[in-house]
Amino acid sequence: MSITNSLYIGISGLQAHGEAISIVGDNIANASTVGFKRNRASFEDMLGGEINSQRLGGGVVMTGPQTMWDQGTITRTDNPLDLAISGGGMFVVKGSHGGQNNQYYTRDGRFHLDNLGYVTNQSGLRLQGYTIDSRGTRALSPTDLPLGARQSPPVATTQATMRLSLDSAAPTLPPFDPTNTTDTSNYATSATMYDSLGAPHHVEVFFHAQGAGAWEYHAMVDGGDLAGGTLGTATEIASGTMQFNTDGALQSQAVSTSNADFINATPGQVIAFNFGDDIASGGTGRGGTTQYTGTSAVNGLDIDGRGAGKLTEIKISDDGKINGVFDNGDQFQLAQVAIADFANEQGLGRAGDGLVVSTPGSGPPLIDAPGTGARGSIVSGSLEQSNVDIGNELVTLIAYQRAFEANAKTVTTADEMMSDVNNLKR
Repeated sequence: MSITNSLYIGISGLQAHGEAISIVGDNIANASTVGFKRNRASFEDMLGGEINSQRLGGGVVMTGPQTMWDQGTITRTDNPLDLAISGGGMFVVKGSHGGQNNQYYTRDGRFHLDNLGYVTNQSGLRLQGYTIDSRGTRALSPTDLPLGARQSPPVATTQATMRLSLDSAAPTLPPFDPTNTTDTSNYATSATMYDSLGAPHHVEVFFHAQGAGAWEYHAMVDGGDLAGGTLGTATEIASGTMQFNTDGALQSQAVSTSNADFINATPGQVIAFNFGDDIASGGTGRGGTTQYTGTSAVNGLDIDGRGAGKLTEIKISDDGKINGVFDNGDQFQLAQVAIADFANEQGLGRAGDGLVVSTPGSGPPLIDAPGTGARGSIVSGSLEQSNVDIGNELVTLIAYQRAFEANAKTVTTADEMMSDVNNLKR
């Protein structure tokens, strides 16, 4: 092997270890980068000349960094849209990055809702997942997740269950008169009920003693709430009767009328009033409304129906299902986060900002729900930290520095040898 070859061999070592030091420097610089995966230098020898049919070494080359995909530490943040993956796989995000509209993959789970209600990352790329409709059916393919735009639909009131204590000593008054409820009713209570559009309506329910354990009720609303009604005039939307036995138990109950035509809502809304487990229906007569001696009082209301709800909170389970909590009390599933896996993660290409892209070397993305196949589970309210070990990187940096210095020595030695050759003619 010539002295000149020794120079080039030394230079190859300088170049390779200089690049390796750059990789270590990149790791150290990203020690605090969320979701960052450290890289490792990979070296290969090169062949040079031939002596006695034996190939000689021609130096070294760094073939490229190798990404180490081992799990980083997961730390709590308590922000529900901070997500970490415990196990394999990557989040799928989509949008424009660096002037390229593409689909990207990342372990950085810092997400939030943008001004349009979509789940996006720090770069404005939209998280991909499977939407879930009101019937609980999951979409077949992943798409953007417009969570902030979701509402809980209104539900019209159809059932009004009331538990009361009615005074058995209540006097028998003149027939009920909606224009003079003070003198024609023995007791009244109120409740809020909803029409098909989710509009709330204040309903007053008046109770009128008829004697011998017989009572009637009248549910009234302001006429201004009803189609064709008069504002300020109480209008009846339901009425019925109750009969108590001599022990004060509810013997029977019946609905006389129930019909409400709320403005702009579905006409003919029927609200079924129920006052307990009457004996005629097989009950005890004591589990709901009773008639004993004492002041009349309401003991419980159970009325269905609700207005439209706005999203107030998001909860994400370990299988990636996103549950919405709404201000009307509703809770239901909105979507499921998608996770991508690859046949060869080493073939992925870095795109910056914690993003990678698929390449022919990585194979196409294998996208499915968290917890399926080799895909990990979701940890909500947490972030995966960089898997860089500073101590290990510093030791590696020292080793590369020493190797760099040794290769530099090879170059200076070869240079001295060439100087000796040049001095032979003197």
